[in-house]
Amino acid sequence: MSIYTCPKGHSSSTDDFCDECGAKIGGTGTIPVPSAPAPAPSAAPASSSPAAEPCPNCGAPRAGGTRFCEDCGYDHSTGKVPALVPPPVTPAPVAGQWTATITVDRKYFEDNAIEGVEFPADAPSREVDLPAPQVRIGRRSTSKGTNPEIDLADSDPGVSHSHALLTLSVDGAWLVSDLGSTNGTYLNDEQQALTAGQTRALKDGDEVHVGAWTTVTLHAPAA
Repeated sequence: MSIYTCPKGHSSSTDDFCDECGAKIGGTGTIPVPSAPAPAPSAAPASSSPAAEPCPNCGAPRAGGTRFCEDCGYDHSTGKVPALVPPPVTPAPVAGQWTATITVDRKYFEDNAIEGVEFPADAPSREVDLPAPQVRIGRRSTSKGTNPEIDLADSDPGVSHSHALLTLSVDGAWLVSDLGSTNGTYLNDEQQALTAGQTRALKDGDEVHVGAWTTVTLHAPAA
């Protein structure tokens, strides 16, 4: 729409008579003033897919809404990482030391029935000490910074890097906790795996099943 100026200097939207003072428009000095163009609408910012939330402790991407970080065990609910105390480089025998036997368990493997994984033909059992106060079960990884006391990296592909945690309580009993493992942590003949972060008390002879075929049997000190 054009704007016209009357002889008295008023702005008028009509081109014959000023709509403010009534003076005739069209004589000398009448100047049509074009109206300013409407501003163009601003473009909406392009949407982007949200990136996976990184673990605040190690930076690994968080898979969905899982509570525990698969790489370091960080608990997204409490903001804490399981505190681990590394064993001595050359541990000496300790009186009253709990031990554990690590075996390849065919029955557990067949109960799991993991497709595409073959049971190992030759895998001898081994016995390890359980140094207080905590022992982690998992798989070592230089890139992920995991170095568990019970390392199953070369013996069981179904074990997570930070799979389960054994903790010696103030009462002298060992406890087992699942650290959000992929294939679960099972106790004895129970069909239901421990939930992530769930803790159970252990006694002499209890079996902790992890990965595709590994069984960790706890042994109390000899009386």
